[in-house]
Amino acid sequence: MTDIVRHAFHGQAVRVITDEHGEPWFVLRDLLTAIGVVRRPASVIERLDPDGVRQTYLTDSLGRQQEAYIVSVPGMYEVVLRSDSPTAVPFRRWVTHEVLPSIRRHGVYATPAAAEVMLADPDVMIRVLTELKAEREQRAALAARVEADAPKVIFADAVAASETTVLVGELAKIMRGNGVNIGGTRLFARLREDGFLIRRRGTDWNMPTQRAMDLGLFVIKETAITHSDGHVTVSKTPKVTGKGQAYFINRYARDAAA
Repeated sequence: MTDIVRHAFHGQAVRVITDEHGEPWFVLRDLLTAIGVVRRPASVIERLDPDGVRQTYLTDSLGRQQEAYIVSVPGMYEVVLRSDSPTAVPFRRWVTHEVLPSIRRHGVYATPAAAEVMLADPDVMIRVLTELKAEREQRAALAARVEADAPKVIFADAVAASETTVLVGELAKIMRGNGVNIGGTRLFARLREDGFLIRRRGTDWNMPTQRAMDLGLFVIKETAITHSDGHVTVSKTPKVTGKGQAYFINRYARDAAA
């Protein structure tokens, strides 16, 4: 890790570490505190993509080395998207509109040391400015594409490849955080209406349809329950896959925007 910058969200310090490739990593404990999640970082990382989590050592205010978890930008979005804290949405907006632009200002990641080199050597400055011009043009083209693909990139990049499954009620919370005004009960009804969950009353009510299973949108979690008289029953719970989470939020975000 090459650089640590403290950003303040509503008075709460959020440390962002820039690695050797210029990529930002968020200190997970700071992130959880900022969005009001009272959980240990170790319990959160179990639900994250392993590629988006690292362990490192940071120096505290007393000069001691403390072990810490840090998460990448996709990992940070996954934490925030899955939170139902009222602070999560303004935090995401703060990161998107203030923190990341400040890190990527002028199209590059620049530590103070790098800035000194550019100011001291005009040739370096000219080369950097030339690269910035080309990158700015690329960003403009990318921005146009992002706007055109907005429904897809709202959520898919964060969870489409994730192995984490969620309950339908949790999916409703994630969808609300992405602008789809829907609750758990209404989402169940919508999924039944659209043919993703079984609508007929009975033991398989609210279970995924064969079509939804074939598309990889759901898995069924089975739990054995031992009753007081010794007999065992199996409880079946539908859970939405990462692919399903991306699919449903994109589908219903488009409907909401129509």
